[in-house]
Amino acid sequence: MAQTKNKYSILLPTYNERRNLPIITWLLDRTLTPVGLDWELIIIDDGSPDGTQQVANQLIKAYNSRSQERIKLKPRAGKLGLGTAYVHGLQFVTGNFVVIMDADFSHHPKFLPVMIAKQAEADYDIVTGTRYAGDGGVYGWDLKRKMVSRGANLVADTVLRPGVSDLTGSFRLYKRKVLEEVIGATESKGYSFQMEMMVRAKAKGFRVAEVPISFVDRVYGERGVWVVV
Repeated sequence: MAQTKNKYSILLPTYNERRNLPIITWLLDRTLTPVGLDWELIIIDDGSPDGTQQVANQLIKAYNSRSQERIKLKPRAGKLGLGTAYVHGLQFVTGNFVVIMDADFSHHPKFLPVMIAKQAEADYDIVTGTRYAGDGGVYGWDLKRKMVSRGANLVADTVLRPGVSDLTGSFRLYKRKVLEEVIGATESKGYSFQMEMMVRAKAKGFRVAEVPISFVDRVYGERGVWVVV
């Protein structure tokens, strides 16, 4: 029996990302398409007043065709939180794998092929990008913010014992069915959403692998929907 080709659905919550959205879309296309990966981008915009949705519609015209719906825009009325953005976007996923990431270049698409390869090594349920293992790192933050983030992750790992070095990170690859199960059990809606998701995933026995990533603070715009720790 022929193996079904994997498809990767990327959930991208946005708020005032008009300047970033065309570049991150181009980077995704440049990274994933030439290596033959099947992917789609689902933009979940929380009523951005800067024209993000207009830009998204232009990208839809540029990248979509009659035979392929590469980009989807699934907006919401206003700022409703990161957790609910993923719940909303998950309704429109057609892939068997789901990627969650930020739109502001904090998470570079160049790491996606590495994460996909890691998942395939041992059929992991989740692959998470880590800033705090291997050659991972954080760039663009001052020392105080780095210490707060690293301290929060160390405390969380000590108390909750999930066995993950970057519990608050938000660059992850999930099997779709795993994400649906975990997200359905998660109660947090704000920045702690990512932490609870991972803790619940580990409690359910899902297998998690880590890939070191370089996290770079945003270049354009301001954080308006959630706080990164």
